[in-house]
Amino acid sequence: METMEGDVMDKLEDVSSVYDFDPITGNIPATKVEITVSCRDLLDKDTFSKSDPLCVLYTQGVETKQWREFGRTEVIDNTLNPDFVRKYILDYFFEEKQNLRFDLYDVDSKSPDLSKHDFLGQTFCTLGEIVGSPASRLEKPLGGIQGKKCGTVVLSAEELSNCRDSATTQFCANKLDKKDFFGKSDPFMVFYRSNEDGTFTICHKTEVVKNTLNPVWQPFTIPVRALCNGDYDRTIKVEVYDWDRDGSHDFIGDFTTSYRELARGQSQFNVYEVINAKKKMKKKKYVNSGTVTLLSFSVESEFTFLDYIKGGTQINFTVAIDFTASNGNPSQSTSLHYMNPYQLNAYAMALRAVGEIIQDYDSDKMFPALGFGAKLPPDGRVSHEFPLNGDMENPYCNGIEGILEAYHQSLKTVQLYGPTNFAPVVNHVARYAAAVQDGSQYYVLLIITDGVISDMAQTKEAIVNGAKLPMSIIIVGVGQAEFDAMVELDGDDIRISSRGKLAERDIVQFVPFRDYMDRTGNHVLSMARLAKDVLAEIPDQLISYMKSRGIKPNPAPPPYTPPGQTHHHTQI
Repeated sequence: METMEGDVMDKLEDVSSVYDFDPITGNIPATKVEITVSCRDLLDKDTFSKSDPLCVLYTQGVETKQWREFGRTEVIDNTLNPDFVRKYILDYFFEEKQNLRFDLYDVDSKSPDLSKHDFLGQTFCTLGEIVGSPASRLEKPLGGIQGKKCGTVVLSAEELSNCRDSATTQFCANKLDKKDFFGKSDPFMVFYRSNEDGTFTICHKTEVVKNTLNPVWQPFTIPVRALCNGDYDRTIKVEVYDWDRDGSHDFIGDFTTSYRELARGQSQFNVYEVINAKKKMKKKKYVNSGTVTLLSFSVESEFTFLDYIKGGTQINFTVAIDFTASNGNPSQSTSLHYMNPYQLNAYAMALRAVGEIIQDYDSDKMFPALGFGAKLPPDGRVSHEFPLNGDMENPYCNGIEGILEAYHQSLKTVQLYGPTNFAPVVNHVARYAAAVQDGSQYYVLLIITDGVISDMAQTKEAIVNGAKLPMSIIIVGVGQAEFDAMVELDGDDIRISSRGKLAERDIVQFVPFRDYMDRTGNHVLSMARLAKDVLAEIPDQLISYMKSRGIKPNPAPPPYTPPGQTHHHTQI
């Protein structure tokens, strides 16, 4: 028995070797998106010929809201309909609101100073708006010059392809140094990708193979961008260790390679000498501390969140608000539903933070908004799924502002009551999701609650059923209650189950609002953080649904090429 238990303990400890490292959050660089800019019908500022346009992109810092110049296209001579060749490459985060500003200029000289050139207009949008538009192509009017039509700008987004590959590799080693007094070594390897500044970031750790100098490790799969950030020639450093129970793992040696070398597959080029530099300095006769051989290497392309969005998958956003009496009387300033004329309450802030980002992915911007736990006029019956706008047939509100308005109105007409039942609103969205399982629609339900749930068993059952459907649930807990039940529903640590059935995917994300209240009162920043944390899991939840059903993204419509002339290019 002793040995068995020892092995289990070893297994647990193997998991936390070298550094406690989580390969998923291990700071993998974001998806990169390439933005192409075209314009039509620009203003003509030149007397004798047409304008010579240039486009400048500005991005906005989250904290300062300061616009910073990100980059410029080339200048195209003599045209009012430029198709710029030089692209912008941006890191894309679904869970952030990434504000962009495009300014157009007519270039009159070689000066890089923009104030020396004629301003032709500008437009503002978010990266999510471009990506979420049909075929990821957004057309917007240019503005910024009083009383003048400035033409239009066409923005197209294309995901860069090396972001989506996953590499599966297997290694073995021979004649590694013996490090253990009694037995042989217990080797494992740690992989690092190199960064622009010469530092290294851990990106994978193999399992430990016990008591051997000739280990064969299990194959493992890793996103190519985690291995080399899309740069095939970038150094990958691999360290070989002998595992020790107390965490003081002995360094056997290291070697370097690159994605390009590994991609050659099994060959004489992919046998590496493991070198221990200290030993090499001390011992004249030192050859190496063993060799590591690549046994196999293959690459598969994974479908990404953006593949589905570009292929036309719509994200449908539904909000459900807790109208139970524990929130406090809305007319009193201590209430979580208090209508302060000068400041949004926690419900409205959470709704806006999440809604403003999700709305970019919903083409009609019509959102069902529900309440639960209130007595409704005229007869005072208690409802756990009533439309905030009072219209049973059509619970849709126009945009985030429409939801906020309906929320304010319903506070004046319904009576806060109880109990706090989640299952009805979860099942409400599940009915919609069950009707469209072809991958064209995905449903996100935002529940905002003060937290003490009354129908835990029913809610768990609703979530286990919902896990089979194209839906995700975000719960934001407001107020000071204990949110233990919400943490359990979140299921990050222990997958949620009902009547002995495990949820087939994790679809719930919970955050307590109070963790985001900035002491300085900077709500903008704290709400951006809240949205980031609740939305970060949605892309992977959407992909996990599609994968489980074998749904591939629709091919995007062919890229739009606006009619226009060919131009000759000059640099600025």
